[in-house]
Amino acid sequence: MKTIGLLGGMSWESSAEYYQIINETIAKRLGGNHSAKCLMYSFDFAEIEELQKAGNWKQATVSMIEAARSLEKGGAEFLVICTNTMHKMADEVQQSIQIPLLHIVDAVADKAIQQKHRRIGLLGTMFTMEEAFYKERLSNRYKLEVLIPEKSNRLIVHQIIYNELVSGKILSSSRDEYKRIIASLVTRGAEAIILGCTEIGLLIKNNDSSVPLFDTTKIHALAAVEYALQTEG
Repeated sequence: MKTIGLLGGMSWESSAEYYQIINETIAKRLGGNHSAKCLMYSFDFAEIEELQKAGNWKQATVSMIEAARSLEKGGAEFLVICTNTMHKMADEVQQSIQIPLLHIVDAVADKAIQQKHRRIGLLGTMFTMEEAFYKERLSNRYKLEVLIPEKSNRLIVHQIIYNELVSGKILSSSRDEYKRIIASLVTRGAEAIILGCTEIGLLIKNNDSSVPLFDTTKIHALAAVEYALQTEG
């Protein structure tokens, strides 16, 4: 079993989900008292959030690289960034370490293609929905058509993430808003919806949508298990 490096704390709520899913799945796969070999670097999310708000992605990238290197030095054999938004600097992180980085978009895109979906709705932070780093990887590398909510709805999605979900606040009124926004994407032709923020799965479940939901936390965590259990050759 390979040792997993988890770059977490963004927020800790979703990092805890990663840890639980990975360990529960390892236990099911291997039986007995098996659990995952893993290391976690957990950020103080308030510091990361301030860098995001200030648009100081240069310092955020420096912090991510330093954390990734510490995991590598600690014995991690591959790396998982436990957040969608901070994949904005995934390429820079990968270039700065010698171990593989398991990209969240690749894991999600593989799932969409397996299920033969080509037009995908995307929910996440404003950074994830509006910037190129996420959408272009889906479209350029995997030929998926990506739909995002209209601007007013993007703001609602973003605010619920930062004002509620990262603090573990689960409100039925916010669930209703997300369900409405998902329905609007389906009306526009979305065949499935990517929950492109690792906290959204805390709020939205499969029965909240008329089309399949891709919970990036679960998909990414399960991909980490598969990679950890791969045998050479």
